[in-house]
Amino acid sequence: MFIETETTPNPATLKFLPGQQVMPSGTRDFATPEEAEASPLAQALFDTGEVTGVFFGSDFVSVTAAPGVAWPDLKPQVVSVLLDHFISQAPLFAGGDASGISVPAEDEEAELGDDEGTEEVVAQIKELIETRVRPAVANDGGDIRYRGFRSGVVFLQMQGACSGCPSSTATLKHGIES
Repeated sequence: MFIETETTPNPATLKFLPGQQVMPSGTRDFATPEEAEASPLAQALFDTGEVTGVFFGSDFVSVTAAPGVAWPDLKPQVVSVLLDHFISQAPLFAGGDASGISVPAEDEEAELGDDEGTEEVVAQIKELIETRVRPAVANDGGDIRYRGFRSGVVFLQMQGACSGCPSSTATLKHGIES
């Protein structure tokens, strides 16, 4: 098995491509070791002590290094953890699959809610995010989630490599706003 790596616009995050499906559907973001307890793979990556974020996409895993950690030192550890996981065909989540894991549905994530009477606008926003924005952001090792539409403002959440990325402001301003 060979695991490819790609840089992302976030210098603290690398995208690892194991050449097979990671998530059968959706994505999953782990921002803390406590959240990572739901996944043996995410937990093993956090257990290196040098990882501050793990993100599972459809066919990739993005890993964010802790401040001050150099990728030439961390990358072999991450590749080793990923190889062990995928070669052994271990389950991605505790309990065998994501079915027991609470991953909010798109509508549940809109905790900010939407203004009344904006259903058509919200549908257009979601379609644009799904067809134009999400694929581009996934190429950079992350994801974007719709959170709500209030008073003419769209609320989004950046995940994976895009969360905390120095380029995320440019992504939001130039890519999404336009």
